[in-house]
Amino acid sequence: MKLEQEIKQQKPFKTEHERAVVNILFTASWLQSYSRDFLKQYDISSQQYNILRILRGQFPKSSTVNLLKERMLDKMSDASRLIDRLLKRELVERTICPTDRRAVDIFITKKGLELLKRIDKERDDIDAMLERLSAKEMKQLNELLDKLRG
Repeated sequence: MKLEQEIKQQKPFKTEHERAVVNILFTASWLQSYSRDFLKQYDISSQQYNILRILRGQFPKSSTVNLLKERMLDKMSDASRLIDRLLKRELVERTICPTDRRAVDIFITKKGLELLKRIDKERDDIDAMLERLSAKEMKQLNELLDKLRG
């Protein structure tokens, strides 16, 4: 469906640039909403999911809170509070860094890895949605988005 229909816009955009900005923001929100609804069944937020994925990428090495903040998609998230919630669910563990007692190391637990494995198996809906674009179109989209960010 065209953007104008989705947002029920009556007048045409002034420029294609204006349309592109609104389209990017609308599509990002649409994807976030879809992802949030998908992750609800696992009682996990998209920010928590992002942290678990970063930790899985670091596994078996640890991560610091600062590393997680740097790599998170949502830079406005409070990483420390997200980690606290994941700790309560035993999806991550926190230890004092042996080389710097002021620093804290964060590790994903076996339970956290198992949750990600379950989520990965059931992401078919999201993957199917992305298959609306061919591999060539997906590559072009990625290149254009990278170019846009400079």
